[in-house]
Amino acid sequence: MRTMTRYWMDMGAGMGWGWLFGLLLLAGVVALIVLIVRLATDGSRRSSGHQEADSARHRARAILDERYARGEIDTAEYEERLRVMRGDG
Repeated sequence: MRTMTRYWMDMGAGMGWGWLFGLLLLAGVVALIVLIVRLATDGSRRSSGHQEADSARHRARAILDERYARGEIDTAEYEERLRVMRGDG
């Protein structure tokens, strides 16, 4: 009799941990799906943001070139602003 009781207790304890393993496995799968989706969507946001930044820099450079060509700023000011735009100054 004691052997039979021991068998059922061991089996019950094993089943008790099974739900925890299943829950952790489910949480891991959900976290993996969320990570994949975030990586996929963040990549597209970064590339469009990068394109916007390049476009803004290009437009700023074009305005600076126009002002220099019209004579609104001298060579020293043009070169200084160009250095600042590049991040050197």
